[in-house]
Amino acid sequence: MGTVEAMDLTARFRQDLVLDGGLATELERRGADLRDDLWSARMLLEDPERIRDVHAAYFSAGAEVAITASYQASFEGFARRGLDHGGTERLLRLSVQLAREAADEAGGDRLVAASVGPYGATLADGSEYVGRYGLSVGELIEWHRPRLEALLAAEPDVLAAETIPAIEETEAVLTLLEHYPGASAWIAFSCRDEEHISDGTRFSDAVAVASSSPQVVAVGVNCTPPGFVPALLTDARSITTLPLLAYPNLGSTWDAETTTWRAEGPRPDFGAESARWRQGGATIVGGCCGTTPEDIAAIAAGR
Repeated sequence: MGTVEAMDLTARFRQDLVLDGGLATELERRGADLRDDLWSARMLLEDPERIRDVHAAYFSAGAEVAITASYQASFEGFARRGLDHGGTERLLRLSVQLAREAADEAGGDRLVAASVGPYGATLADGSEYVGRYGLSVGELIEWHRPRLEALLAAEPDVLAAETIPAIEETEAVLTLLEHYPGASAWIAFSCRDEEHISDGTRFSDAVAVASSSPQVVAVGVNCTPPGFVPALLTDARSITTLPLLAYPNLGSTWDAETTTWRAEGPRPDFGAESARWRQGGATIVGGCCGTTPEDIAAIAAGR
């Protein structure tokens, strides 16, 4: 891991921290073609400088934590592009390296969070917003293990287990963490409404499971419509004393057939919305798919 220990991370996350915003959607906004099952991970192969540039833009906007471009990266996905196991390991480590370089260049006390996306993300069919994979906890453990090991080898400050849609996947990540006692992680769930994560499990129950691990340093919600966030934070605060995360998307819906986000309603004001999340107990706030450096600047300005 990086230089930040679990106890220090928890203390740091109790402060007011600003996360970055959408990585893949910002890459697309800047002209990258991500119409591919690898999504943002495609740029690790083809144009890693673009990824570093986006990290740098978010730091310039006021972000204090960069989330790596490993969300959609998998051994199976890169194997379909002809990479062997070692080649995929190198790209996973590169995702952390790019964020670290941007953090170092930005200066100050910046953190790098290695994205551990859900199994469903690599299916490229929207399964991370459903969560019913038909896999056991044991099967999910074995699927996540090699990617987790490769990311940890690059020494991020924390693992970002994010857009987690299913209670079985939560249990798998927590079990895996026990094999790496020096590792710390946050758990952020994708939620289908104000009370449930994507697979239908009550959010409060999922938070209780996530909070049971001493290696989990924060818990919350991401890639979920902003309107659901206040109620979800209220639920979480009634269950856990851990720091709370909130980094929702624009409120759009993912269309797996067209591989695009479908906008629903007016664009949220992330400066105003983030104030509500902070009032609800969130100390770590940012944005997910569709959000931009301008949104992160609004969040940072509202502190």
